[in-house]
Amino acid sequence: QVQLVESGGGLVQAGGSLRLSCAASGRTFNNYAMGWLRQAPGKEREFVAAISWSGIRKYYADSVKGRFTISRDNAKNTVYLQMNSLKPEDTAVYYCAAAQVAGITTNWDYWGKGTLVTVSS
Repeated sequence: QVQLVESGGGLVQAGGSLRLSCAASGRTFNNYAMGWLRQAPGKEREFVAAISWSGIRKYYADSVKGRFTISRDNAKNTVYLQMNSLKPEDTAVYYCAAAQVAGITTNWDYWGKGTLVTVSS
């Protein structure tokens, strides 16, 4: 089992920045690819970003490319999502997830409970 706990969400104005963190515990963190997904009110959950266990391969949804950056610190068992130039349409609950392989269509094995990001216009 892998336990994931997100933090860093909050209210920010459009154009602002936030950094989300996801702390992992349980099985060896650096054996897992990590990802961020989000779910806006009334919408389905969607992929945001993913990173391989080594941190070398990264994947992004087209809607966040150039604005969001995913990274990880295996020594701290933590994955990050730096979000810049935020838009109101980025408002969602952001979930951290873990899986054996990173990718845009990955079936994630473990999930955190989510952290709310609200972007005001």
